[in-house]
Amino acid sequence: MPLPLFLLALAVFAMGTSEFMLAGLLPDLAAGFGVPVGTAGLLTTAFAAGLAVGAPLMAVLARRRDPRTALLLSVLVFAAAHVVGAVTTDFGVLLATRVVAALADAGFLAVALTTAAALVAPDRKGRALGVLLSGTTLATVLGVPGGAALGALLGPRAPFWAVALLCVLAGVGLLRGLPSRAAADGPVPLRRELAQLARPALLLPMLLAALVNAATFAGLTFLAPVVTGPAGLGERGVPVALVLFGLGSFAGVTVAGRLADRHPGRVLAVGGPLLLAGWPALALAASRPAVLLAVLLVQGAAAFAVGSTLVTRVLYAAGRAPALAGAYGTASLNTGAAVGPLLGSAALGAGGGPVAPFWVGAALTAVASVVAGAAVATGHGHGLGLRSREFEVRRTV
Repeated sequence: MPLPLFLLALAVFAMGTSEFMLAGLLPDLAAGFGVPVGTAGLLTTAFAAGLAVGAPLMAVLARRRDPRTALLLSVLVFAAAHVVGAVTTDFGVLLATRVVAALADAGFLAVALTTAAALVAPDRKGRALGVLLSGTTLATVLGVPGGAALGALLGPRAPFWAVALLCVLAGVGLLRGLPSRAAADGPVPLRRELAQLARPALLLPMLLAALVNAATFAGLTFLAPVVTGPAGLGERGVPVALVLFGLGSFAGVTVAGRLADRHPGRVLAVGGPLLLAGWPALALAASRPAVLLAVLLVQGAAAFAVGSTLVTRVLYAAGRAPALAGAYGTASLNTGAAVGPLLGSAALGAGGGPVAPFWVGAALTAVASVVAGAAVATGHGHGLGLRSREFEVRRTV
């Protein structure tokens, strides 16, 4: 794998750390800015909203630019937003910086997905995506607990400075390591790229990726109440649970990266049933901490193996939309990340108890399984690699 790909992953690590670290910083941030914790939670909502709309918007704006320029601009804007967030004393300004950071994050990932695929051979997009998304999974393993520890030692503003520094380092690396590439003389017309959304071969993996990620975030967002409640592990058990899920997710994207190009059907055929069984297993094992933690490890691996494989299929299916292919994959993931917690919250509000979000995850995964099964039954599952070997991507060099 080329060095620029790992530099892209470093930036994704910094951005992923920023996205997830607020879970451990909200109480201190609320106290520091003199707002209720519920109001401080708007920081997470603002970031999710910016991610959901940012990917296609920023990809359209960047489609005629040199990818290196677009990536560097996104990284620097993201860093600047965190510098402002670290020094401001106004909660409204901090909230605005989260929206700006999310837009930059979404724009970066949309361009990075396409750039990562362009850095490798045509049949190694899955490998490239696995390296890129490892930045996100490592953020849950290293970035989030590291941010929490830094916040405890130096205050809740310190992690913002750390993220900004990581972004600057990634930006310098990209400037020196990523070759400049002029925009194509005749880029694919925007209307033609958007027209690809009418193709079932593209819509199917996008829909499945959104459903799987919605299930993942429905359960993961509300994991802490289960760990501290039915599992009886207390506050110290929360980072342990998150790290185990993160370790599983890192293993999942690593394995999927090696299989998603040539054998996507195998990843989906194994990971799909594991996901479908895993969410009910977590709900039923909530009062058995050892079992709960073990299932979390497996569930993290299955969720990210299946999710990254589906995004890889989006990239292949969107081959005729070179500028927006990454945006389509990013938009799918972010839509799921925004919808899942809303559904999980609704289930909690309906009196379903702390494990209710796990059942939401099970329901969403079941819908994805039905959709995938119907696609195979009607002859539309070949784009997922779920039929015969003749549809698998083969080496072209």
